[in-house]
Amino acid sequence: MIVTRDTTIGEVLAEDMGAARFFFEIGMHCVGCPSSSGESIAEACVVHGTNEDELVSKLNEYFQSK
Repeated sequence: MIVTRDTTIGEVLAEDMGAARFFFEIGMHCVGCPSSSGESIAEACVVHGTNEDELVSKLNEYFQSK
C-alpha cells in the first residue's frame, strides 16, 4: 500500500490494523470512530494539529517494510 495525504484512515486500517499505532502515537485516539474512517489523513491532521507529511512518511515506511 502507498499512503498519501488523501488516503483515508479507514483505508489504512483496512489494509493493516497494526498501522493504528502511528495514529495513536500522535494523539489520534479516535481511529475507531465511524466518522474518522472516511476522513483523509490530511483532514485528520488539520483537526488534530499534527504534521501530515510525517505521518504519511511513517505509514509508508511501515507498509514498505512488510
